[in-house]
Amino acid sequence: MTQSTQPKQHRKFIAVILAAALAITGASSGPARAGDDFGKVVAGLAVLGILGAAIHDHNTRDHRRGTVTRPHRPNPTPHPRPLPPRFGRYDLPAQCVKYFPNFRNGKTLVARGCLQRNYNQVRSLPQSCKVTFWNGRKNRTAYKPRCLNTHGYRLVNR
Repeated sequence: MTQSTQPKQHRKFIAVILAAALAITGASSGPARAGDDFGKVVAGLAVLGILGAAIHDHNTRDHRRGTVTRPHRPNPTPHPRPLPPRFGRYDLPAQCVKYFPNFRNGKTLVARGCLQRNYNQVRSLPQSCKVTFWNGRKNRTAYKPRCLNTHGYRLVNR
């Protein structure tokens, strides 16, 4: 923590008041009279009270500088921020959803070959969503869209 070498404002203020009080006290010393002492005591107490109130006010004031409260204005043209890469990996290309008539009387699935061409993390897809079926000529592999959706993946148009 760094400390500034400049004296604080309230210390300067107290030093000026103290010097003025000492100067006035030395200049006004004279023979004491019985009738004037009460007025001087009251005036001295009043000055001390005013000084005490000023110092107390200065010490209890909010000293935050540079924090101006302004009314919140929304951005007139909000722009969506892009998702970080760790979230983008759950976005599957919607173009890979294909209709397969030979799978359970015609269902739409996400084709594995299309995913391999358009999506980098095919190996990270859940194996429980993977289906293999015979299309009449060869075995085909695809993924169930609803199962992928329940595992946090979504189909998006890019």
